[in-house]
Amino acid sequence: MAYRWTNDLTRADVTPRGLFLNRRQIMAGAGALGLGALAGRAAAQEALEPNSFEEITTYNNFYEFGTGKADPAKNAAALDTDDWQVTVDGLVDNPGTFPLAELLDGLAVEERIYRLRCVEAWSMVVPWQGIELKDILDRAGVQPNARYVAFETAVQPENMPGVRRGVLDFPYVEGLRLDEAMHPLTIMATGLYDKPMPKQNGAPIRLVVPWKYGFKSIKSIVRISLVEEPPVTTWNALAPAEYGFYANVNPTVDHPRWSQATERRIGGGLFSSRQDTLMYNGYDEVASLYEDMDLKAQF
Repeated sequence: MAYRWTNDLTRADVTPRGLFLNRRQIMAGAGALGLGALAGRAAAQEALEPNSFEEITTYNNFYEFGTGKADPAKNAAALDTDDWQVTVDGLVDNPGTFPLAELLDGLAVEERIYRLRCVEAWSMVVPWQGIELKDILDRAGVQPNARYVAFETAVQPENMPGVRRGVLDFPYVEGLRLDEAMHPLTIMATGLYDKPMPKQNGAPIRLVVPWKYGFKSIKSIVRISLVEEPPVTTWNALAPAEYGFYANVNPTVDHPRWSQATERRIGGGLFSSRQDTLMYNGYDEVASLYEDMDLKAQF
């Protein structure tokens, strides 16, 4: 299989939990001592800290298990991933419901070290293992009138306290334009740090689209549908003025309640400060997908 993308990140860029957990306390102390200017100067020279496995798996969003950042790590152990199946349907030549092992059989697993930028303006770097979504879609046989790919997350009310409380309209659903889904950067991740995907991060299989805000990278997928019209997506349906369908990382388009020009790097170090957010999260190779779009209107 031809390698279709060149990684510019290494394990040295991946985001240590200890520094972040103490960060607010340390910075508060620095402020009390009048060290704010020193902190700002040090941040400008600071290299990215490695992201630890613990950091990645204990600070994330997965509303099926609660709205707090630590809730998924506390509650997701109950997720039943045994005998996982994924339905592939819609405008495909080979529809069906497949055991996960069968769906992925023979497809090349690669490590992809990607930046992750949350819409909440924090970020980290994650070493995923996964399969290009294109390889799965090619196997399904995409029909000519398909224009979009829709995704659906598992719903297990007995195992998901967020579902029982109705914190969102479940199942969680997401979607991509077909050319976005077929781009070589787009992967279906099955692991991180050379380990199977942790349940709190979307076991056993999740989408990763690194140039979009993290809520687009839907977790614990049970359905992939090829469709002709733009699919409904959870956050866009809930608050369309705040969460666009495309959700491309764009520092020039603010969220109505906060700026997107900068981000807080998780585990950034003793004197870290906010850093500039990059257009498309730094993945300029996708810019050609949006040449004819007004990215402020079609956010």
